[in-house]
Amino acid sequence: MSAVDRATFAERAAVLERHLVRVQDRLPVDAADMQPMSDTSDAVVLHLWQAVQVVIDIATSVCVSRGLGVPPTYADAFRLLAGDGVLPENLSRRLVQAAGFRNLVVHAYADLDLQRVYAAAAAGPDDLRAFLKAIRDIIEK
Repeated sequence: MSAVDRATFAERAAVLERHLVRVQDRLPVDAADMQPMSDTSDAVVLHLWQAVQVVIDIATSVCVSRGLGVPPTYADAFRLLAGDGVLPENLSRRLVQAAGFRNLVVHAYADLDLQRVYAAAAAGPDDLRAFLKAIRDIIEK
C-alpha cells in the first residue's frame, strides 16, 4: 500500500477505535438492560454498526489493492482475504457474521434481537481489532 493508503488506514483505524470506545461506554452491565428503542440500545447499535462498516470499507479496499477484485458482497470481502492468507479462517467467519449484523441493522432494524446485539457488542470488538492488526501487519511488510 502507498503512503496515502497508510494514512487513510490510520485514520480509519482511529475512527473504528472511537466507535468501539462508544460501544464500550454505553454497553450496560446486564444484557437485560438493552431495551428496544432506548438511548442505550440505539447508541450501542449505531456505534457497533459504524465500527463494522469501517472494517468492511477497509476489507473491500484491501481486496482491490491486492488484486482480489471487488467483492460482490460485504461478507465476500472477508472470505477473499481469508483465501489470500490475510485473515485466519476463523476470524473471517466471525467477520462474515459481523457483515450480516450490519445488513440487518441497515435493512431490518426493527427485527434486531437485542440480546444478540449485546453479545456482539461484548465480544465483537476483539474481532474488529484483530482485523485491524492483520491489515496493519500486511501494510507494514
